[in-house]
Amino acid sequence: MAAACALALAACGTSDPAAERNDAEGETRTIEHAMGTTEVPADPQRVVVLDTDKIDTALSLGITPVGAARASESELPTYLGDLSGVTVVGTSAEPDLEAIEQLKPDLILGSKFRQEAFYDELDAIAPTVFTELVGLTWKENFLLDGEALGKQDEAERLLADYEARAGEFGGSLEEAIATEVSIVRFMPDQIRVYGPDSFSGIVLGDVGLARPELQQLNGAEDRRFAEVSAEEVDTLGGDVVFYCAYGDDGDAQLAEYTGGALWQSIPAVQEGNAHEVDDEVWMTGIGVTAAGMILDDLETYLGA
Repeated sequence: MAAACALALAACGTSDPAAERNDAEGETRTIEHAMGTTEVPADPQRVVVLDTDKIDTALSLGITPVGAARASESELPTYLGDLSGVTVVGTSAEPDLEAIEQLKPDLILGSKFRQEAFYDELDAIAPTVFTELVGLTWKENFLLDGEALGKQDEAERLLADYEARAGEFGGSLEEAIATEVSIVRFMPDQIRVYGPDSFSGIVLGDVGLARPELQQLNGAEDRRFAEVSAEEVDTLGGDVVFYCAYGDDGDAQLAEYTGGALWQSIPAVQEGNAHEVDDEVWMTGIGVTAAGMILDDLETYLGA
């Protein structure tokens, strides 16, 4: 009997949680993703999301996650409405595995770019689907996450609606309104300009808006963003400037530099064409609802 118990314990210690889970589950679907293939529930009910783009995706598709990781310098995004019922499960860089397990999720959405080191532990808790990158592939990520959530058709429709709206708005603009649009973000320790491969840069590209030469990042390996020094803020360019700040320290940077002589010397600033926008929407939203809200800002400030 003792030997039998020992064998049983050994078997438990070497079991595959994902395989056992699949054997016990009802109807499932197979999802191919950045870490391989995963069997997910046909209709997941308790979803945990590990990055801001996935919070946007879930809410856009009518699903309120039971748990969500926050960006390191902020709380859960406010532009998506009241998220007081969503449990915070650490940050996107350091998810709280114990808190996630206590929520008993039936699906976890994350990204290989941010959480690859945690994948095996997460997948032992619940079926886990990872997208590959963040930002640059936001549309592909939205469709993959939508498929994992059982909302593929709705995700395709929402993305098509967004792209149609962006194209129609771009077609309505007159060249004289804004030939070049600049995007600036004040970080706690640096100032960034955002290029065509950033989330907000992609939205501007979908509209067809031109970018200042500095922010085209031609020849750069990473065309998402570049750092500029405090002494270079007057070289940003652009007929219109949209700017925001990340976190409290970023807000302090914004207040300091936008009140300075170099910022005030920028032609767009002098002409009243510099506009502060929501960092959560323009930078960390990275989803179809945030993209639609960027279009709202563009229509407000650039529309005829």
